[in-house]
Amino acid sequence: MTDVAVEVLLPKIGLTMQEGTIDEWLVPTGAPVAEGEALLRLATDKVDVDVEAEAGGLFHPVVPAGTTVPAGALIGWLLAEGEQPPGDAGTPARPTAAVPGTGASTAPLAAAGVAAAPSVDGVGDRLLSSPNARRVAAAADVDLAVVRGTGPGGRIVSEDVEEYVAALAASLPPSGTSSSPLVRKLAKERGIDLSEVNGTGPGGRIRRADLEAVAPAGAPAGFPAPVEHAPAPSGEVIPLTGMRGTIARRMHASLQEMAQLTHGYEVRMDAVVSLRDRLKEEWAGSDLPVPSINDFLLKAAALALRVHPLLNATVRDDGIHLLDDIHLGFAVAVPGGLMVPVIEDAAALSLTGIAGRARTLAEAARAGRISPALLEGATFTVTSLGGYGVDFFTPVINPGNVAILGVGRLRDGVEWADDRPLRTRVLTLSLTFDHRAVDGAPAAEFLRTLGELLSKPLRLLV
Repeated sequence: MTDVAVEVLLPKIGLTMQEGTIDEWLVPTGAPVAEGEALLRLATDKVDVDVEAEAGGLFHPVVPAGTTVPAGALIGWLLAEGEQPPGDAGTPARPTAAVPGTGASTAPLAAAGVAAAPSVDGVGDRLLSSPNARRVAAAADVDLAVVRGTGPGGRIVSEDVEEYVAALAASLPPSGTSSSPLVRKLAKERGIDLSEVNGTGPGGRIRRADLEAVAPAGAPAGFPAPVEHAPAPSGEVIPLTGMRGTIARRMHASLQEMAQLTHGYEVRMDAVVSLRDRLKEEWAGSDLPVPSINDFLLKAAALALRVHPLLNATVRDDGIHLLDDIHLGFAVAVPGGLMVPVIEDAAALSLTGIAGRARTLAEAARAGRISPALLEGATFTVTSLGGYGVDFFTPVINPGNVAILGVGRLRDGVEWADDRPLRTRVLTLSLTFDHRAVDGAPAAEFLRTLGELLSKPLRLLV
């Protein structure tokens, strides 16, 4: 235990973090906290993380859960036995809208140093539960009050909710595979045949995360399953805070500070589709990750950037800086916005290396477990809306980069051989570039190089 009051400050996670939302306090007011114990769940513009206590003591929060404060703000105290918090405690902060299922307060903050305990997990009428458990419960319309928690201190985790749903849905017909009814429901909605999914849970049990690597029926093969975004209720106000606020600021700044325009370019994908089908057949049962269409695009983009370094650059006050390293960011849709995990030194990785890395990063991003360090440093970004059926769009450049590549859906095309039409497989690439650094012709040459690499994809395997 500490013998003097220790400030608990909101940590700055990542170079771009300006503020964070206290999603939940993980310990009750007045409870003893050991150094290194998880103290709060923090939601930032990029990721949700558990924050550990930097010292031991009796915990005393000064702002309630569900509020947003700037990085470095005072949010609580760690006190010695019998010690009272200093009188001038707390930093003004603004509340955010409640997260469905959390009970987070949306009332104006009380004055700093409030005596009343905040409504936190395990205190008052809130339940000890993880954010992911609440999201799963909301999706399944489950009241967390009837779910038994198996986590530390009785905390409800997402697996507890899934098992509860499984018990309620025992009347569902069996699928022939080890999976919960919730997983079977999601698989049915996405058109996924569970017999073709490799389960990573105990005894090969199929988890929700195992579905993410499988494309839904009717969607182009090799694209990740699109994230479903529930429509907001009419009249609701969505605060521009956290991830949503950062996206709004960065995208507005991007369009204000750059001279952006977009080239659309159609590429033939017949050879890629054929090669991918062959790999899927030959690698069945092995540990090798079968590359998705996006993985082929990522590898081709990395190699094309070697040939066209103007696209792998950044604009500073003194000029255009061509970057030596090729670090590819790729957009991952998550509830409430986007994350852009980064594959470092992508040009040096094999296609299977990129596929494995991309899958691991995407799963961590969707689960909210990705390290902020893995969301920094992209020199070029690839973003896809192919899984949503979009052909062409205008992606917005991430500040600090000079270009971003958009990937459309895989679709049927037609090529004429003499007087006979031939069915082809094509998609449209949308390259947005900063005209301050790149002219139209070099941007078009980059796209042509991409098309050439994709037309002979065996070169991408080496």
